Amino acid sequence: MMFDYIKEKRKGFLLFFLFGFTFAGCFYLTNIKLEVLWYPTILCLFFSCCYVVCDYIQFRRKHLKLEKMKNHVSETLEILPKADGVMEQDYQCLLNILFQHQQQECNARRNENRENREYMTLWAHQIKTPITAMELTLQEMPLEETTVEYIKELSDKLFEIEQYVDSSLQYMRLDTMTSDLVLSENDVFSMVKQAVRYFSRTFIRKGIRLTMEEETVKVITDEKWVVFVLKQIISNALKYTKQGEITIYMASKQEKVLVIEDTGIGIAEEELPRIMERGFTGYNGRMEKKATGIGLYLSYTIMGKLGHEIRIHSTVGTGTCVEVDFKHHKS
Repeated sequence: MMFDYIKEKRKGFLLFFLFGFTFAGCFYLTNIKLEVLWYPTILCLFFSCCYVVCDYIQFRRKHLKLEKMKNHVSETLEILPKADGVMEQDYQCLLNILFQHQQQECNARRNENRENREYMTLWAHQIKTPITAMELTLQEMPLEETTVEYIKELSDKLFEIEQYVDSSLQYMRLDTMTSDLVLSENDVFSMVKQAVRYFSRTFIRKGIRLTMEEETVKVITDEKWVVFVLKQIISNALKYTKQGEITIYMASKQEKVLVIEDTGIGIAEEELPRIMERGFTGYNGRMEKKATGIGLYLSYTIMGKLGHEIRIHSTVGTGTCVEVDFKHHKS
């Protein structure tokens, strides 16, 4: 820090030495005895050293305060050190103007984002009405040999659209999730059954066998958000399992850990650390062309806010095992 101080005050030091050499040269040329100058010279050096020490202490104190403020930036500029001169006052005035401008920009962006979020939430709710109407229309259509496959295909696509709408709705609610939490005691397999029932048609259509080893396990959590997470996990299991089964059970050696295991195509080991990242689809997602990279990110974030955990183990060609740990962890 001493080097920084000298670098900042270098013009003053150079001017001081220049004055000293100037006076020494003048006294030498005028034949003034140098012995006469020792006393005032020593006094000047003493006072100069005192000034430099005091100025350095003030410089160091202000520098340390500013360094500390870097890690604890306030929403106001009132905590800035008092300006020592006109230039520092000008800089602080400029900072205040920039800060106010930034605050106005942030408020405008925040209002714009809130309006967009409200519109998208309204759209997500309203779009469900025509989706439901279309599903009812397809169910009432007469099943003929020429149209049965066509109707089933349309029904599956509508079901996919409904899942995407639900995901987008929960994604928009993520920031305000804590205000929507209703924590209560819930049975784990009651929530699992809700998620499984939602995909009953998909299980039947794909011929995937479901094995559920039901137990009575009570946990303190939010039922609505946990059911959404379980839907995301089961949806991924169904999406990447061409044939075989999905097994749901409680871990025997771990307390309150739900296991959802499939016999799907699995996930590459090098992709496992990134599968919870937003937008990451991985090799399987790119090959299937159905992944959005949002489902697992939402699940991981939601469970984290609930104080729970999700862990995923997978082997390519063997399947994937998802552990939902309902014990409360620090989020």
